[in-house]
Amino acid sequence: MGRRVWSWQSVFSTAVLYGSLALFISILHNVFLLYYVQTFVSVYKIDKVSFWIGETVFLIWNSLNDPLFGWLSDRSFLSSPQSGSQITSPEVVLKRLKALSTNGPLFSLSFLAFWVAWASPGLQFLLCLCLYDGFLTMVDLHHSALLADLAVSAADRTRLNFHCSVFSALGSFSVFLSYSFWDREDFYSFRIFCVTLAAFSILGFFLVSRLLRQRFQKEVLPKLDEAQTLKDLSVGHAPLTHPEKPVTIGQYIKQLSQHKNFLWFVSMNLIQVFHCHFNSNFFPLFLEHLLSDNISASTGSILLGISYVAPHLNNLYFLTLCQRYGVYQVIRWLFMVKLGLSVAMLLAGADHIYLLCIFIASNRVFTEGTCKLLKLVITDLVDEDFVVNKRQQAASALLFGMVALVTKPGQTFAPLIGTWLLCAYTGYDIFEREPVKDSLASVPDVASGSGTPPLRLGCFYMVVFVPITCALLQLAAWSRFTLHGRKLQGIKTLRQGAQHGHLIDVKAI
Repeated sequence: MGRRVWSWQSVFSTAVLYGSLALFISILHNVFLLYYVQTFVSVYKIDKVSFWIGETVFLIWNSLNDPLFGWLSDRSFLSSPQSGSQITSPEVVLKRLKALSTNGPLFSLSFLAFWVAWASPGLQFLLCLCLYDGFLTMVDLHHSALLADLAVSAADRTRLNFHCSVFSALGSFSVFLSYSFWDREDFYSFRIFCVTLAAFSILGFFLVSRLLRQRFQKEVLPKLDEAQTLKDLSVGHAPLTHPEKPVTIGQYIKQLSQHKNFLWFVSMNLIQVFHCHFNSNFFPLFLEHLLSDNISASTGSILLGISYVAPHLNNLYFLTLCQRYGVYQVIRWLFMVKLGLSVAMLLAGADHIYLLCIFIASNRVFTEGTCKLLKLVITDLVDEDFVVNKRQQAASALLFGMVALVTKPGQTFAPLIGTWLLCAYTGYDIFEREPVKDSLASVPDVASGSGTPPLRLGCFYMVVFVPITCALLQLAAWSRFTLHGRKLQGIKTLRQGAQHGHLIDVKAI
């Protein structure tokens, strides 16, 4: 058995194994994003009050659990190197891999709780959201933190992110398959499909995290132990004294409040998270009311699948651009493209069906593509935080958690604001049990020469004005972000110098 495990370790590189973890997350999370609202509204018949209460509680929990779990994970890293015993990078990596091997399977099990009615719709909606997001947070925090802990150079981090994009693209094919199984009238086939996905994800988390831990322990730790022994025997080496008091959560928050680049980044990212989840939550609705009368069901299925797969494939190209021009410049270009496409679609109007198909798909592609690049920016912020505040170790998971504290409310605002806009401007309430046509009976015809129905026109304005507004706000915030170019290179040089001897070379693993 040991030889078999080692042979598998020899076949797959560390970057491939790290990237494969994204597959086991994405095959479940894409299905969750696409169907959880429809399941509770259309299948379980949740009432409007319970839906809003559940989303409000979820907003609070969704924002607080990231910094909470990040603090519990990384609080020992916040002190400066003079505060006593050193914590090495290998120890940090092994700690994160152990957390993934435990929380990954639990995350997969929590995914299954959505698809079987086991309590009243309101109570189940609340408990399922909080349970699922808790385990997702633990998995995502440690997986994202490994990106900053395994490598410091932009090239190595880009390579790790490249493999994540490849496997995330593979995971998005679950969306293609889900469309074939989804039937709100007969839910049995969809449940079997979800159980199959969860079983595959559980097995994947267990095997990959085990392989990574074994590889790291066998190949990296002996070399670092030898280097540490030689260092301890060096003439003139003396143990560190005068330990400092550990940094409290209040002091850490104060440090972040003075971190200007962090503040501008989370302002931009809050809008980005809102826009990504707005697209995910309302994509089926836009397909139904903007395109369903003009395209076949199979075309809608393909368009839906492409919108989930293409961002990951397109991100492979974006990453090559990042190596040439830098992450900052590529993200800025993506914001400008999003703005330009939205304005062009607004001028063209809602009657150009094929142009509308391309726009809806490309809007999601560019929006999700931007989200995939933002982890690289957060790892740069981890480096800056490490250097400016003289950390003992980079508090990667904690900084990812603090970013989520500010930005994850966008995930809850998306369905709330979207349903409110839809009801306010079209009179259509997704919680109404009556057919859509009946709900439009009392709405006067829109003053339009084309006679476009109010619901369809309202959906069109939502699909163009939301990205226009988001792009303008994001360009304003992103122009104030200064961690790029020579400043970023200087930060990376300082971190590499401070942690020389503790850094992990991904190519050497």
